[in-house]
Amino acid sequence: MTKFLLSVHVLAAIIAVGPVTVAASMFPAATRRALAAPGQEREVAVLRTLHRVCRVYAAIGIAVPAFGLATGSSLGVLGDPWLVVSMALTALAAATLVLLILPRQAEVLDAVAAADHPVPARLPARLAMHTGVFNLLWATVTVLMVVRPGSTTGA
Repeated sequence: MTKFLLSVHVLAAIIAVGPVTVAASMFPAATRRALAAPGQEREVAVLRTLHRVCRVYAAIGIAVPAFGLATGSSLGVLGDPWLVVSMALTALAAATLVLLILPRQAEVLDAVAAADHPVPARLPARLAMHTGVFNLLWATVTVLMVVRPGSTTGA
């Protein structure tokens, strides 16, 4: 059962977190292109698509910590420091996505789609910064999952 849970956890991480990471990373550059060419419906469509990918895969991403907790419980490592840190970083990454990235993407999308509502000058740069933090958090969690410092399961 542990191998099944771990397999689903890893697959969920690849399938759910990967698209969010890529789409969120592409959004600031697409925002800059949309701002440089106001009224371009194609650029607005790109932003809508990227934002939708982020929203949908963020919801699907709930499976990652759910199966991660089940796997950790099955392995008996829920109290191990590397896993506790990973869970905290995962929660921080989720909060960054839900509280910082998605609302700002929606704000940009609304402003660009309205074409008469200005986008604050710093918003694309801040969105890029938040996305970078999100990606760094997930990279750190991935390293912790592979290295497992202090784990009794071996690395």
